[in-house]
Amino acid sequence: MVTNLNISRRTLLGFSTAAIAGLSVNQLLSKAYASELQKTISFSLPVMDTAVTPSLDNPVRLNFNENAIGMSGTAKQAAIDAVPKANRYAKAEILLLSKRLAQYHNVSEEHILLTAGSSEGIRSAIAAHINPNTQLVIPELTYGDGEHFAKTFNLKITKVPSLKDWQIDINGLRKAVENHQGFSIVYLVNPNNPTSTVIGYKEVESWITSKPKNTLFIIDEAYAEFVNDPVFRSVDSLIFQGYSNIILLKTFSKIHAMAGLRVGYVVSSPDNIKNIGQYVAGEKLNYCGVCAALASIDDNQFLTYSKKATDVSRNIMEKVLSELGLHYLKSETNFIFHKSPIELGQYRELMKKNFILIGRDSNPATNWCRISLGTPGEMLYVANVLYGLREKSLI
Repeated sequence: MVTNLNISRRTLLGFSTAAIAGLSVNQLLSKAYASELQKTISFSLPVMDTAVTPSLDNPVRLNFNENAIGMSGTAKQAAIDAVPKANRYAKAEILLLSKRLAQYHNVSEEHILLTAGSSEGIRSAIAAHINPNTQLVIPELTYGDGEHFAKTFNLKITKVPSLKDWQIDINGLRKAVENHQGFSIVYLVNPNNPTSTVIGYKEVESWITSKPKNTLFIIDEAYAEFVNDPVFRSVDSLIFQGYSNIILLKTFSKIHAMAGLRVGYVVSSPDNIKNIGQYVAGEKLNYCGVCAALASIDDNQFLTYSKKATDVSRNIMEKVLSELGLHYLKSETNFIFHKSPIELGQYRELMKKNFILIGRDSNPATNWCRISLGTPGEMLYVANVLYGLREKSLI
């Protein structure tokens, strides 16, 4: 059973993803790095010290795919500095953020639209492209906001059954589009939520570039920055090439750890952006969120740290699940999807009694559980709880 975790930021940044994956749990939990911790962290992050001690009032929150590391120090300070100006609209700062995001995606500013998180992007993208006899085409197991907003707009929803281990059936999705006489909106979350798996870029790009008639692709890449698998590639390169049948959704909620500040954006053709822009709240994002996003996007040291800390947490969880013989899907995000060892509701309650909150139901995968990745220290606590439950034959 694992008992302690100390990894310095400097050592962590020096690890490659492959090196992290190759470490044993005991190596990941070695005390050898502890002395470097404080002198190598230039901002306060409760991440790499000893295992946490949660309580009823302060549980380990592994149910909403939040980034437990917290915002970067520079982003946090930018948000604090913006508070005295929060009586004003962030008009100038919004323009600066749009310009910076355009540079990041190698497109012009006319290709960028800021939204209040990616949820507003999903809603507005669907609303802007409702035509007579429109259907939303989705995998049967994916993030629910696409379906939610399609129901709001009374669209036909076509769900395509998954392949083994909840793999997305691209050919099935294509057939659903081909068999429909009207307009199709294809909503793909890549990496997918809740499965945490990716669709290879060859499958995605070959379909998009074939330009199927009356078809629009909404590609939600909320978790893209966590991906290690080289089969994944962002569709922003296709937008740069001029394809106008794609809407890319992005967010600062995940790798940037800014879920509560609600900053997201859309990348698409200028015409699509103008159309979608009619359905958002006039880019009136909150001042603190915009300023934090401007700071975070250029904090490369923090983003590298955020990614590799997640790699460590994922590695701990994968090794524990493997040792317990619990089947899980290869994760490319900040969460893991695994088969529940007991009935899901009982599993959730059992973990809650140990001050761990885990994922909600994911129909139709009723015997699977989504567990978000906390800090390495939090995942150490989770590992110990799981080992203890197995020793008591409770799971």
